[in-house]
Amino acid sequence: MEIHLDGERRVVPEGARLSDLLPDRDPRCTVALIRPAHEEAAETAQLRIVSTAGEIVVEGSGSAYRLPEEDSGQPRKLELRWTDRYAAAFGPFVSAFSPARRPYRYERGDVILGCGGYDPARSYLIFSKIRHTADHGAPEDGGVVGRVVSGRSVLDTWKEGDRILRIDRIQSRADRSRAVTTTDGSIVLEDGMHIVSCLEAEAEGFSSDGIDTRTAKSVEHLLLALQGGRFSVGRSASTHIRDERLARTKVPAEQNAARLAGTVTVRTTGKSEGAVYIYTDNAPASSAHTVVAGVTRGLELARLAREGDLLCIRVIPEKLDLIGRTLGEARTAAGERGIGITADEAGDDRVVVDQRPATTLEALANGEVQVTTKPFGQVIGVRLDDEHAPLTCAVFREVSGLKHHSVGKIPFYFKFEDVYLFKPSIARGVGIIPENTPEGVVPANSLAMTNDSRKGSGMVGVRTTESAEFGPTSEPFTGTNIIGTVTEVEKLEGLKEGSMVYIREVK
Repeated sequence: MEIHLDGERRVVPEGARLSDLLPDRDPRCTVALIRPAHEEAAETAQLRIVSTAGEIVVEGSGSAYRLPEEDSGQPRKLELRWTDRYAAAFGPFVSAFSPARRPYRYERGDVILGCGGYDPARSYLIFSKIRHTADHGAPEDGGVVGRVVSGRSVLDTWKEGDRILRIDRIQSRADRSRAVTTTDGSIVLEDGMHIVSCLEAEAEGFSSDGIDTRTAKSVEHLLLALQGGRFSVGRSASTHIRDERLARTKVPAEQNAARLAGTVTVRTTGKSEGAVYIYTDNAPASSAHTVVAGVTRGLELARLAREGDLLCIRVIPEKLDLIGRTLGEARTAAGERGIGITADEAGDDRVVVDQRPATTLEALANGEVQVTTKPFGQVIGVRLDDEHAPLTCAVFREVSGLKHHSVGKIPFYFKFEDVYLFKPSIARGVGIIPENTPEGVVPANSLAMTNDSRKGSGMVGVRTTESAEFGPTSEPFTGTNIIGTVTEVEKLEGLKEGSMVYIREVK
């Protein structure tokens, strides 16, 4: 029997189960199953554009202007008239609008209604390949009639001789076809079933024609949030789903634009600052959101997802993070991406503790990164106790940089007897409530942070011997939050006051 997996046709034997089709699937991840429809489907705002180079799906923007096929009711072959690194134009055809005669800013994936010589009788359907500003002879609102939400890579393959063969309105079957989401691999597949196992998205500023680094910092936050290839649905609303795992993280507002279906944003203000949103329906632009990516495949999975679901997602490009690797490993990883490395010192066994440029888009655009390294003996291992002190561990990761990389750093304050103290910079307003305060005896090599009940709140310490009286920061037990253990305490010897100490998290 025939099924469709993530848009690709597959032939499977009768009685095949979901686990047979996806043997390597993470059993925690939700999959969408769309059974064949038995009733008339409803029209959606999505259009399927079939070209000689491949198919793309466009989500309509709600513009008053319509695509040529919809007006005529008959397919009309539109030829590729010109293409460059910025855009590709198909036409001409006749339409009715008044050109504004001024430039507009467009994003990758925007579909624009424009014209040549400011003559609507010579109109073109223009596909933006990268972010750019241009006068395409568009109407007063900029002429964006939609945005590519699937098949975006086709934009980069169009060449002379290509044509648009037809434009069809996509029919929605989600409400009438018994669409469900499941993690149950034992479900028996049905003939004609559509299975959506993952989402794919392309970061803003990234394309095969070039890299725009103006969204580099917010895109880096996205790549960090989804680095494990999973989207955790903390909220499912009528217009979006939200991953809240990196909420309460500062993110710059770099790209304000309409949130069409398939748009991926990060919130930049409020309690949910740092949360990642995938839009399943159109919404206007918001100053509280910065656009970081666009879904190119699998939007149906997001539309059907429920709170608590874990979704598989792949974001292009993959995050380039060399920090925490040995220099030899870093050279290999960077080389696979076509990026050269300049290191401060030689030695393949040295550990990378910093990289410049710091963001993936900037590194890919430059084609080279500079790294700072330290001998392995100077990078101290710690194991954090998220089970008993999740809030304080989160603060520690934030101030040390372990939230963003596998190696962080913290300034050494001073040592007396068997106690080593560290004094990180903690932002005003960050609370350290009493959590996992010790009772009885504090074991040797315990790592702790002073809580808000003491004047030294935020101080980090480790005591190399056990104590039944004071915690690792030399505070009473009531003022001490135990957050973990130093696994390589021997590396503390010889630390100098005021020096920066590098730490790595041992899982």
